[in-house]
Amino acid sequence: MRSDTVDRFLWDLAARVPAPGGGATAGLHLAQAAALLGMVARYSDGDRYTEHAETICSVRNRADELRVVAIGLAEDDTRAFAAVGAAYALPREGTQAKAERSAAIAHALVEAGRVPARVVRAAAEVVELAGRLGPVGNPNVLTDVGAAAEAARAAAGTARLNVEVNLAGITDPLARLELAEALEGVDDLLARADEITADVRGRIGR
Repeated sequence: MRSDTVDRFLWDLAARVPAPGGGATAGLHLAQAAALLGMVARYSDGDRYTEHAETICSVRNRADELRVVAIGLAEDDTRAFAAVGAAYALPREGTQAKAERSAAIAHALVEAGRVPARVVRAAAEVVELAGRLGPVGNPNVLTDVGAAAEAARAAAGTARLNVEVNLAGITDPLARLELAEALEGVDDLLARADEITADVRGRIGR
């Protein structure tokens, strides 16, 4: 994804192939959200913003890091989904082959659930950064803070779906607990993103 054109990615996304799919788009939503915050922070420099320079710099630096993390997660999701498909394609003739196939599927599903769980955690951080930057950033690019919150919201909502679909096939109780716990704060995350968007809309409507 780091070297593909947008057009190439969209063609791959539209094709009848297992990946990229929704999980990759969750990572891309997140990367765009982080990039938007980096842009807003860079427009929020100069004497006018000196009082909040530390916050703005902190948000910019972390947003840049999360943008890279998010693209990595999009790529990880594509690989994880491919591993699930490969596990299901393993031979199933004979007792040993069946056992090995079942173990491979179980492992692949857990790993495929862990990637979107990491997207959820990173999306929560991006939303938190948007909440910090919105009140102190350049008002001329305030809508981009709202756009970042919306993109992070999309990332979290999409990632939750992908955790849940993998959870449906996981029987290991510890793995199920791990992934279920990763989803516990998603509703609050979505609500917080909505609050940020509502605040932005209220301020630009004055």
